[in-house]
Amino acid sequence: MSRESYNDLLAFIAVARERSFTRAAAKLGVSQSALSHTIRALEAKMGVRLLTRTTRSVSPTQAGERLMLNVAPRFQEIEAELAAVGELRDKPAGTIRITTTEHAAEMVLWPRLAKLLPDYPQIKVEVTVESRFADIVSERYDIGVRLGDELARDMTAVRIAPDMRVAVVGSPDYLAERPLPLKPQDLADHECLNLRLMSHGDLYVWEFKKDKHPVNVRVEGQLTFNGTRQVLHAALAGFGLAYVPEEMAGPHLAEGRLQQVLQDWCPTFTGYHLYYPSRRQLSRAMAVLIEALRYPVQDT
Repeated sequence: MSRESYNDLLAFIAVARERSFTRAAAKLGVSQSALSHTIRALEAKMGVRLLTRTTRSVSPTQAGERLMLNVAPRFQEIEAELAAVGELRDKPAGTIRITTTEHAAEMVLWPRLAKLLPDYPQIKVEVTVESRFADIVSERYDIGVRLGDELARDMTAVRIAPDMRVAVVGSPDYLAERPLPLKPQDLADHECLNLRLMSHGDLYVWEFKKDKHPVNVRVEGQLTFNGTRQVLHAALAGFGLAYVPEEMAGPHLAEGRLQQVLQDWCPTFTGYHLYYPSRRQLSRAMAVLIEALRYPVQDT
């Protein structure tokens, strides 16, 4: 296959990943018409259709899926090796893409990135905040951040935060008008602020545990959000009870803006970990970032 064909394959991989000629063209820095011409030429050269196109979507055909499964990882390996060679320079450099939750981004990642990055101006970090579980391999993230209980077995994990306790909280005005819940089942008599998980679209089930007896409760309420920060704001405004990390609610509890309930039922979860594919060779930039995030934090 000619060198030009390799470029055509990279163009196909970009379109198949983005499921859009418009987004792929923007990423590649070419016009949409030029990219469409490249894909048509590649399909003609191979004698098989690689993409199914409609007015609203683009998706790989069976042949296209096979190329994505077997060829795309090879290009990723080449890119990784080129990046590793680039790391032989004096200073760590490169872009690191991270997928994480809102709470982890605010409470763990940002404080340490703000301290680290001024010393490494050639390291660039792209942080994507999302509640869904992204496939970091297929979506080309370098690092994912999730609670330790949620990690896949084929990943290398590094703890970056202590264990996390959750809290059920409400404003004093809200709680003054209703009896305090004494057990999780009492939440049926309360307005609860729901969190929708973007990974599969379901509402988060509130998890409790007392004397080694777990209890899961599906709560009801007027408001549903897809981020814990918005849930917390609604609780502060008196719209109901929120199930949030205790650390996030802490300042508001200390100043009396929120009141905690069901303390003896609220569990502690394994703290945040960063993770990446076990077979991946770390770049110098990745190694520097991981050490900066590793828990417990080492004073320098």
